[in-house]
Amino acid sequence: MRQALTAERIYASYSVVERSISVAALEKYAREGILDDELAVYAQYVNPQQLAQLRRVLLTRIELTPVAVAQFLYTPQGIILLERLGQIVQTEARQPGFYAIRSALILAAATPDGLTLLNVLRQFPTRSIRIDLARSLRIAEQLERLVNQTRQAITLVQQDAVNAANAQPPLDFRQLPDLRERGPFSWNQQTLTLSDPRRDRRFLADIYLPLNLEKPAPVIVISHGLGSDRTSFIYLATQLASYGFAVVVPEHPGSNAEQLRSLLLGVAAEVAQPNEFINRPLDVRYLLNELERLRLSDARFRNINVQQVGVIGQSFGGYTALALAGAPLNFEQLQQDCTRLQDSSLWNVSLLLQCRALELPITGYVLRDPRVKAAIAINPITSSVFGEASIRQITVPVMIVSGSADTIAPTLAEQIRPFSWLTSPDKYLAVIVGATHFSTIGEPTPGSEPIAVPPQVIGPTPEVARSYISALSVPFFQTYINNLPQYRPYLSSAYAQAVSETLLPLSLVRSLSSSELRQFFR
Repeated sequence: MRQALTAERIYASYSVVERSISVAALEKYAREGILDDELAVYAQYVNPQQLAQLRRVLLTRIELTPVAVAQFLYTPQGIILLERLGQIVQTEARQPGFYAIRSALILAAATPDGLTLLNVLRQFPTRSIRIDLARSLRIAEQLERLVNQTRQAITLVQQDAVNAANAQPPLDFRQLPDLRERGPFSWNQQTLTLSDPRRDRRFLADIYLPLNLEKPAPVIVISHGLGSDRTSFIYLATQLASYGFAVVVPEHPGSNAEQLRSLLLGVAAEVAQPNEFINRPLDVRYLLNELERLRLSDARFRNINVQQVGVIGQSFGGYTALALAGAPLNFEQLQQDCTRLQDSSLWNVSLLLQCRALELPITGYVLRDPRVKAAIAINPITSSVFGEASIRQITVPVMIVSGSADTIAPTLAEQIRPFSWLTSPDKYLAVIVGATHFSTIGEPTPGSEPIAVPPQVIGPTPEVARSYISALSVPFFQTYINNLPQYRPYLSSAYAQAVSETLLPLSLVRSLSSSELRQFFR
């Protein structure tokens, strides 16, 4: 009975033309490296490297349990992905493959070999799998166009950075302090337990207080991303504390690592509720209010300045930072983009999260906090939840950091184009070529329970990406929070060139001057 319900052939159709190949032929090649006569017909059209890649793709195992796979596929985001894929991958009767794909993924994860593409094919519950090649090619063309545009845009950003560096007076940064190194201050760390009765919300925050300061320390808030926690940026918190900032790292309970674990264990229904778009900025506002109260009532916190605040956030935390900096939720843009989501969700995964904000009551949320005087957004999600109209409302200094290999929040749509919308005269775009969505997240700390991320997803040399964040955040906040002009030379294309490393090149620009680059913003 199981064999009768297992896919035996894959059919690819384009108009009236149809070609097929057996799953057995693919399996024989994947497991034994043998090209039988059937597969050899197709192999003549590809090179040996592509064949080797096909073999790796068929056998690469994704370490997820059946429960974890099922839980994600039943979330709103998982359902949208299945709907899109179901239009391409169809059943033997040419019906959308929504349920068949979901079944195959869950069953494949339960096999001894785990979740591989080959096992998904083997677990597909009809005798044949039909691929709508015309639709597949359209998506492939979209992806190819996006990849090419992104490559061109990043090349032009790099050229702008080189031109800007060449136009600056020569400066030997070897004669200046290396801001990748620790600063002069020691610090102590403690954990605050916060409870906001108005929102029935309880959360923790780690605070790093520098010692022996001559004046009150400005506050820097670090907002973690979806599925991370307050330990994800310890390296950055301690770096900033060593330069005299009071650093506070709240844990957002509805979108942290614990929430993701609950989803994977079947306890939670989704990775983040829509109200997290509101709760995250309000967490920071409540935290700042509590710090102001503690400053007046507790001698340990007396030497902090809660009126001079910087915010830095990654991914969903990048959204949080920009919301606090003055970008309001843009329901009109969301309605426009999310009603025509279609195939775009396959290459911009962040839209699956952004469009969830449409489930919020459409009202005038006030998320900006006037105490926030500067913000850094790393891999932020921005294109639809804010759009141009909202990004233009930010007036404080902003730095956007992007990774060229970010497949979650693609660099062109979510960072480079939104950077062009900023109207603040003090704006910066840092592009790390080769960095992924996860490259700047810190390594797990002893005793923590992080969600495992495969090395190939993290990308090469993440320690280099983290050093860039340290090297840029210190002068940014020293300049715009502490008002120390001697740090401004570090906020330059020349400095980015000086610290850039070959494996992950870094470029920093203050504007996008190339007319060729602006073609991508139409």
